[in-house]
Amino acid sequence: MSLDKKLFLSQRIPVRWGDLDANNHVNNATYFTYFEQVRIEWLESIGAQNTAEGQGPVVVQTGCDFLKPIPYPETLEVRIYGGQPGRSSFPTLYEIMSCENPELKYATGQAIMVWTDRHSGKSHPLPEFLRTLLDAKP
Repeated sequence: MSLDKKLFLSQRIPVRWGDLDANNHVNNATYFTYFEQVRIEWLESIGAQNTAEGQGPVVVQTGCDFLKPIPYPETLEVRIYGGQPGRSSFPTLYEIMSCENPELKYATGQAIMVWTDRHSGKSHPLPEFLRTLLDAKP
């Protein structure tokens, strides 16, 4: 993760029994659901999920580094950070931590977001409010 990241939101998420796989820990695909949940909450909180002009972000690339299996029961702290914006794109960075043991990091991840016009499907320059938020120093 970038050293100049800025924390935007932290959310507690309890692990559900249905999140587990046959190995009795959280299924790898569910990590992306945790990232998505905190990302959507953050985007909605700043009015950027969908704008009145019909614009918003889409995920164009994502990844996860699985550091430790997540057991059940557990309550997670999922954090989203923002990175340096481009013309129409910006990175989001994630950490999944244990609430029981704050030093225990289960995973890190990232997603590259591109600001798009929802009607044309084409990229569009980031709106000024979002660029200002992303450019602000941590």
